[in-house]
Amino acid sequence: MATVLSVSGSPSATSRTARLLRHLDARLRDQGHEVIALDVRTLPAEPLLGADFAHPAIVHAGSLFAQADGVVIGTPVYKAAYSGLLKSLLDLLPQYALEGKTVLPLATGGTNAHVLAIDYALRPVLNSMGADHIVQGWFTLDRHITVEADDSLTLAPEAAEAVTQVLDRFSAALGAATLATTG
Repeated sequence: MATVLSVSGSPSATSRTARLLRHLDARLRDQGHEVIALDVRTLPAEPLLGADFAHPAIVHAGSLFAQADGVVIGTPVYKAAYSGLLKSLLDLLPQYALEGKTVLPLATGGTNAHVLAIDYALRPVLNSMGADHIVQGWFTLDRHITVEADDSLTLAPEAAEAVTQVLDRFSAALGAATLATTG
């Protein structure tokens, strides 16, 4: 089907955001998509913070965006916006790195006060980067994400249902876009 780049913008090695994305990656694979995971925190800090567009790790990250049909962007919400780490990467990508792509924005955070961060902070940046279609995103409260002792993830029922619906809409939009370009 489609190639999906699943991008975690969390700086934390024990991130609920990254764990949620990896959990959703499995569902996308079950639906027949190829999924490539990118944890921005694994990129070297110096080229991210020093705007080294030519650094091999940054060039490689850009190539992952270029080869993807769809992109899932996940971020924790800090100070009512997406993470600075994610911003650092997005700033180093070509202006229209999301052109022709279907994009699903996801966010996690500690309070419902941050629920609008997707629409007011992240969506405008994704639009400016030429995203072809940004499907309805979703904000998940941290307390609805439980990491089990075996490192598996459990979502509270209300979160699981909502996240599954937005992910399935993203998958359907990917399928429609793939048919449009091949058909």
